[in-house]
Amino acid sequence: MSYIARILRPPSRSFFLFGPRGCGKTTWLRHHFEDARFFDLLSERLYQEFLANPDAFAGQLRAVSPGQWVVVDEIQRIPALLNEVHRFMEERGLKFVLCGSSARKLKQSGVNLLAGRAVRRFMHPFLPEELGSRFLLEDTLQFGSLPIVAVQEGPQDKSDTLMAYARLYLKEEVQAEALVRNLPAFARFLPVAAVCHAQTINVSGLARDASVARSTVNGYIDILEDTLLCFRLPGYEARLRVKERKLPKLFWTDPGIVRAVRATLHAPTPEERGALFEGLVGQMLRAYRDYRGLFDEMFYWSPPSSAVEVDFLIKRGDEFVAVEVKSAGQFAEKWCRGLRALRRLPGLRRRIVVHPAGEVMRTEDGIDILPFSALADELAGGEFWPT
Repeated sequence: MSYIARILRPPSRSFFLFGPRGCGKTTWLRHHFEDARFFDLLSERLYQEFLANPDAFAGQLRAVSPGQWVVVDEIQRIPALLNEVHRFMEERGLKFVLCGSSARKLKQSGVNLLAGRAVRRFMHPFLPEELGSRFLLEDTLQFGSLPIVAVQEGPQDKSDTLMAYARLYLKEEVQAEALVRNLPAFARFLPVAAVCHAQTINVSGLARDASVARSTVNGYIDILEDTLLCFRLPGYEARLRVKERKLPKLFWTDPGIVRAVRATLHAPTPEERGALFEGLVGQMLRAYRDYRGLFDEMFYWSPPSSAVEVDFLIKRGDEFVAVEVKSAGQFAEKWCRGLRALRRLPGLRRRIVVHPAGEVMRTEDGIDILPFSALADELAGGEFWPT
């Protein structure tokens, strides 16, 4: 497969670039910064050299012309190099791209994070806008849209790649970087957490099913977030009262990853589809937030003492858009219950139901019924927020 253009645009100043392994960061960097000086810390030789002697990194930076770009891939492997990065930004005016699949070691080490001199950018799996006619919803629900998977030709190659990806994550991201002390316990936790995709986080239940302590579960979820495989979606709190505080939901960032961790890569069952489709919509919204500033915050909505819920409540300034996700094909009025219960929320500009396929419709009370393709087109065309 030839290079697929991404909608992420590089800043004109130094920046961190984070994204899960296999999401295409290095390919994108080599496309946009082909004249830059590259340091790939996945190279064991380079890693060992700079780990033992960070001044060797400084020595190579001295050969770079002032004002030029330098790319350091997998920067989290040697956080101490950021001190030299800072120095050469100040003394030589070098511009840096600091790329990684985890911010955890950077945060834990208390290292120099450049005091705001480098902005942050995030890369996500492929979007429908990027893949164009190559995007297939059913294929994405089964295998996800990580570039390393999307370039594979057939179902077996995609399955093999995803299973290798799950093993590589444990070996290189977790074990090699010493993110956990007890790797077998973390390996037990992963498929349990995968079952909880698109569900509220029940720490006690996760701890019981994975046979680990409750405090350990919280740390493991932090690792999944820091390595950019998962995100937590908070419940919307109109009034911040402790007794009404809601548990967050857990989402994996790609359908293929969550299914590989569960070792279930056959065609999704009807029981799986709801969570996979909801997660795909949520991840697509997050990608447009990071790429194009679609919104400021995202929540789910579930009022106290009520059985109704809305999957995504998106906030931009003082305005909201509510999105309900349904994986069934034929529209049913009951899909709108949560959106109708939300109708008096101050600042609510739009209510949407998203389902896999069908006609674009609008209910008598103004709820938009969109097939997934229509939602993707609106996001690509900047038409999601009403004017």
